[in-house]
Amino acid sequence: MTEVDLDPQESAAAPQRVSAIPIHPELAAAARWLPRHLTNRWTLRPQRVITRALRGFSRRGPTPVRVSPTASLTLFWPSVPRTELQPAVFWIHGGGYVAGDVQQDRERCTEMAEATGAVVAAVSYRKAPEYPYPAALDDCLAGVRALRALPGIDPGRVAIGGASAGGGLAAALALRMRDEGDPDLAAQLLLYPMLDDRTERPRNEHNFRLWEHRSNDFAWAAYLGGADADLAVPARATSLAGVAPTWIGVGTNDLFLGESRDYARRLRAAGVTCELVEVPGAWHAFDGFVPQASVSRGFFAGQYAFLRTRLHTDGD
Repeated sequence: MTEVDLDPQESAAAPQRVSAIPIHPELAAAARWLPRHLTNRWTLRPQRVITRALRGFSRRGPTPVRVSPTASLTLFWPSVPRTELQPAVFWIHGGGYVAGDVQQDRERCTEMAEATGAVVAAVSYRKAPEYPYPAALDDCLAGVRALRALPGIDPGRVAIGGASAGGGLAAALALRMRDEGDPDLAAQLLLYPMLDDRTERPRNEHNFRLWEHRSNDFAWAAYLGGADADLAVPARATSLAGVAPTWIGVGTNDLFLGESRDYARRLRAAGVTCELVEVPGAWHAFDGFVPQASVSRGFFAGQYAFLRTRLHTDGD
């Protein structure tokens, strides 16, 4: 993995200017059976049906707690609390704004709670196209506000984070909380975040997996549903000033590489501390599919170290 110092001359077009990047050796076996393109108007419904069926055979996590008519939180507590009032991570799952659920990240949230000593609260939110913008963002805002009010949670030590569309929602949530005057967040963790509806088709997607331009175009159209993109899309925000310190992680075989670089650059230009980590040869959501590979373990370790630094005082 590489922490990146950005060249001001680079742009979101960076992925378009390069040929196919070799897949990371530890991810090559999984890449052989994963598709480049998964989600579209025809596959969405069967994808949701299969997801629900598979969840029925999986071990259930904690019981969700309803926090609004349309949102709930699933709380993952560390086995050994480090303080009387617990810091917390508000987690938003991915799925292109149109799919996914909390259960897909159960193991991730359990491990994150243990590794960081923080309560991890995973939000369940409404999906497009049935519920376009701002439904998911409204649910996330209700969820993070409810988290801060829960007994045992330190409202001054709350971070937000998410993967893919969850990362995009986390970025949008940070901006909305800033604009609505909510208390400052401790950090935001954006994993291969879906930040910009203007992302163009790269010249070579051969080594991409799970998400490429066709999925992206469909998902953004479903999520926006005719809404003003200048209001709904994080990368279109006029100013990124005043948001929490940020960690962005993305693979070099990910459609979101260019927009992650651009967002990191804009955050730094706005005076926001931002660490950008690029994983050579990694495709979208690689860590969820090959979690025990050393490249994935290093990716997780960087996230946990960042969160521990931002959520715990020296005396914890």
